[in-house]
Amino acid sequence: MSNPASPPGVGLLDEGPAALTFPPGFLWGAATAAYQIEGAVAEDGRTPSIWDTFSHTPGRTVAGHTGDVACDHYHRMPADVRLMADLGLKSYRFSVSWSRVQPDGAGPANQRGLDFYRRLVDELRAYDIEPWLTLYHWDLPQPLEDAGGWPARDTAGRFADYAQLVADALGDRVNHFTTLNEPWCSAFLGYGSGVHAPGRTNGTDALRAGHHLMLGHGLAVRAVRASRPGAQLGVTVNLYPVTPATDSPADADAARRIDGLMNRFFLDPILRGSYPTDLRADLRGVTDFGHVRDGDLAIISTPLDQVGVNYYTRHVVSAGTGPAEPGPSPWPGSEDVRFVSRGIPVTDMDWEVDAPGLLETLQRVHREYTDLPIYVTENGAAFVDEVVDGRVDDTDRLAYFDAHLRAAHAAIDSGVPLKGYFAWSLLDNFEWAWGYTKRFGMVRVDYDDQARIPKSSARWYAEVIRRNGLAAQ
Repeated sequence: MSNPASPPGVGLLDEGPAALTFPPGFLWGAATAAYQIEGAVAEDGRTPSIWDTFSHTPGRTVAGHTGDVACDHYHRMPADVRLMADLGLKSYRFSVSWSRVQPDGAGPANQRGLDFYRRLVDELRAYDIEPWLTLYHWDLPQPLEDAGGWPARDTAGRFADYAQLVADALGDRVNHFTTLNEPWCSAFLGYGSGVHAPGRTNGTDALRAGHHLMLGHGLAVRAVRASRPGAQLGVTVNLYPVTPATDSPADADAARRIDGLMNRFFLDPILRGSYPTDLRADLRGVTDFGHVRDGDLAIISTPLDQVGVNYYTRHVVSAGTGPAEPGPSPWPGSEDVRFVSRGIPVTDMDWEVDAPGLLETLQRVHREYTDLPIYVTENGAAFVDEVVDGRVDDTDRLAYFDAHLRAAHAAIDSGVPLKGYFAWSLLDNFEWAWGYTKRFGMVRVDYDDQARIPKSSARWYAEVIRRNGLAAQ
């Protein structure tokens, strides 16, 4: 593939060796999620998940968009895998639809649903692309939500049962399993602010959901390991460096509180086996943590083989004297905190572009929490793309990837055991409550005819993979 024109400051690879080389064996990949791309929501035994219900509820998504068709990946999978091979991907991170595999959220597996993932994995293996399977990317079967959802303790046990079904069926051809993707979003956006499925708005329920998600994670790690002792097991958390807007003590405390809810709420139980003492104190008015039973934290902190980090931007915060915004908040006990814009470039999601934050995040995880291999399991940006003469020259996205890969390389140089990077996303897709109005893909999808067009960022990324590195700046 030919190199696109690059924006100022972004070097493209020339015919010589890469100037900034990654370690041998560095795993280059791209990521997607089942509900965002598969479509075929009522085929081969699949039943509704909470995202089917949510997206079909008026007013929940932009323009009433749903994932009913999405990228039609369920029917176009072989061609999509060939596209991955054309880009030179070494690994593909995908999620399994729980309601496709276990329609009632309990009971025996739906073999027709599992067959799709068997075909997918076999297709990947045929092109020497390593499958990287995520068990849960936010799509809880609706019957489990009807029974209480993640705030109900029983859901954690049901998740472990589902994990074992998947491991039994696919563990002979999948080496890497991720339990949860971004449990903060599932808990605090799904049950706190209600902007994600299932759309509930109760801070106490959000905290219970977060705990039971982690409990389900620990139980699932044990279940998969029992089924497939050689599997590499991990979890993916979305992390944000949190910076006070000023040097005032009040802003510093606001940053501490948001860091507790955003980052340490998950990192500490999973990697240290405890909840932070200051976080417990912050949440005294919201929960007494009575849902945490003896033995839970030992299960949650079951040893892992790898840690996944999703990174998009930084939070800059200041203290307030009352609720920052009207309506439900994803920040129980810290509804007063303001999120401050610094006036720097932003993506189409209005997220500030802050590549140094990736370096900071990776160094923190390694310094404070673990020596385990770390993978950037998502990193990318939404921008407004245009097709001109059959091409999409997404120079902003290309520059975003370039800057963040340089930060990743700096992390490796500083001693972080970073072993791979997955670009988000392979395809434009259903962007949750934003529907089809935000495009993260390296490959453009025309939602009218499902045509795929690799963007300039895809061509550039293919060259990065081929050379295992970046050009000089």
